[in-house]
Amino acid sequence: MAGFTNYLEDKVINHLFGGVAYTAPTTYYAGLLTAAPTDSTAGTEVSGGSYARQAIGWTVTGSGTAQAASSGALTWPAATTDWGTATDCGVYDALTSGNLVAYETLTQSDFTTANPKIINSGDIFKIDSGNLKVQLD
Repeated sequence: MAGFTNYLEDKVINHLFGGVAYTAPTTYYAGLLTAAPTDSTAGTEVSGGSYARQAIGWTVTGSGTAQAASSGALTWPAATTDWGTATDCGVYDALTSGNLVAYETLTQSDFTTANPKIINSGDIFKIDSGNLKVQLD
C-alpha cells in the first residue's frame, strides 16, 4: 500500500484538528520514480523521452480499513529514450511540479506485473486497474 508523505499528513492533521481547510485537488497524477521517495523526500522522477505523469481516478471501498485503488489502467506513452529502472510510483497533486502526496514501491505483492521494471526506448509501462492502492492503518 502507498504511504502518505509528510506533506499530506500535515494537511490532513491541520484540516481535521487545526481548523485549516484543505481542498483536495480535483485530479491526482501518477509518476514513475527511479529512486525511492520517503515521507520527507521526493525520490527521483523519470524525465524526458516523452515521459508524462498520468491522471488517476480512484475507487474507495471498505470501512474501518477503507482503501482507495486506481479505477483504471495507468499507461505511460512509449519511451523515446531510456527512462531507467522504475522502482516506485508517486501520487502527485499536479500534472507538473506540485507535491508528492503518496507513493508505493512497485514490488508490492498487489502488483500483477513483475517490477521494478527497466524501461528502455520504445517500452510502454502500464499499471493495471486497481493495482495502485492507498490505505491508512
